[in-house]
Amino acid sequence: MLSFLIAAVATPAAAVDPLRLETRILAERRVAAPDGSTRVELVPPARVGPGDPVVVEVAFRNGGAQPIGGLVIANPVPRGLAYRAPHGTEMPELSVDGRRFGPLASLVVALPGGGTRPATASDVTHVRWRLSTSLAAGRGGAFAFRAVVR
Repeated sequence: MLSFLIAAVATPAAAVDPLRLETRILAERRVAAPDGSTRVELVPPARVGPGDPVVVEVAFRNGGAQPIGGLVIANPVPRGLAYRAPHGTEMPELSVDGRRFGPLASLVVALPGGGTRPATASDVTHVRWRLSTSLAAGRGGAFAFRAVVR
C-alpha cells in the first residue's frame, strides 16, 4: 500500500500564507449511470501496487481576505510515483530537476558520463501550473496529473 506524509510547520500569525494546498492520490472508478452509460469517478484507492495508475490532485484555496494574483503552483511528483500525463484540460509545465520547466519535448536529462538525452515522462520530478487570473478570496480549484506507482 502506498502512503504519503504531509508535514505542517508552525509559523507566526503575521507570516501565515493564505494559500492552502492539499495533494491527494486518487484512483479512477467506473460507475454505471441510470441511463446505462458509465462515468468515471476519482476515489481514494483501496490498494495500489507497482504499475497501478493513479491521479494526483493538487487542490488549492485562497483562505485570505485578498485576491492572490500571479499564482504559480509547483509540486514535486510524490515519491513512489512516476508522472505519465496531464489529467483534465490544464497542461502543466514539467521539470526533471525542479529548476527548469517546460513541455516534456523540451526537457533533457544529463547522462553520468557526460552528454544528455531527451527526457521521458518517467524522468519528470516536478509539475507546475500558472493561474491566468487572480484567485479571489475564499475561492479555490484543483489541478491534476496521471501517474503510475513505481
